[in-house]
Amino acid sequence: MAGGSGTLLGAIALGGMAGAVLRHGLAVAFPHDPGGFPWATFAVNVSGCLLIGVLMVFITEVWTAPRLVRPFLGVGVLGGYTTFSTYAVEVQQALAVGAPRTALLYLAGSLVAALTAVRLGLTLTRLATGARHRRSAG
Repeated sequence: MAGGSGTLLGAIALGGMAGAVLRHGLAVAFPHDPGGFPWATFAVNVSGCLLIGVLMVFITEVWTAPRLVRPFLGVGVLGGYTTFSTYAVEVQQALAVGAPRTALLYLAGSLVAALTAVRLGLTLTRLATGARHRRSAG
């Protein structure tokens, strides 16, 4: 493949495989009933959002990352680790078994917690490293 895109895709694929295996392991270790709150998926998605905030500060504000770090960790590992599709299916399953409160709490709670986690990851990493957010002109 021209321009190293094979290497790039390989890094993303390897990272995605690692993230997906970790997520699957957590889902197996912490199962839930269809009408129950899916804590494993919730924890995976929120922790993945926290980690993407941490990662983005490190690779954009703290140090210059090698070319494949962002695709491997950000797209691959964290992309394979987090799961919007499982989140959507679990909301639908909760509705299907007659647990609309659980579905709504999970639907809204995941969104709020995930966005909060990204912000927290960014803020805490900047505080810990002394990095300063670069604002773009314009």
